[in-house]
Amino acid sequence: MSSKHIVSVEHLSKCYQIYENPHDRLKQFLLPSLARLAGAAQRNYFREFWAVNDVSFYIGRGETVGILGRNGSGKSTLLQMICGTLAPTMGTIQTSGRVAALLELGSGFSPEFTGRENIMLNASVLGVPEDEALERMGDVIEFSGLSDYVDQPKKTY
Repeated sequence: MSSKHIVSVEHLSKCYQIYENPHDRLKQFLLPSLARLAGAAQRNYFREFWAVNDVSFYIGRGETVGILGRNGSGKSTLLQMICGTLAPTMGTIQTSGRVAALLELGSGFSPEFTGRENIMLNASVLGVPEDEALERMGDVIEFSGLSDYVDQPKKTY
């Protein structure tokens, strides 16, 4: 990393394994090893989702940087990797000095719960009646931009 850069990000990528149901996670853990031992073809029980793919940039001392993008475009994932709270799948990050996360998307949400479960949990905490929360759920999901992933655990977003 050049001495004039305080953040260096090179060819950074993050891939998540998306499982359709919890049983597929167990199958992925066990069956490929058994197939390899038996000499059979291996199969994946997940689909890949690339939240960040081949991103490179440098930030110099005194520079101000903004990261813009639509919901689901990888902004929070990128920042988590820079802060060191999430490991990249590929690429390198170098920082000079201390880096701290000040704001986390979804604070107060359970990472183990699905989006739907978190919507209902937070509606309950806010005192929103269950029937009203269910009535508004479609609008909340549409606004989030996470409709393809709302039934997955939040930790995979």
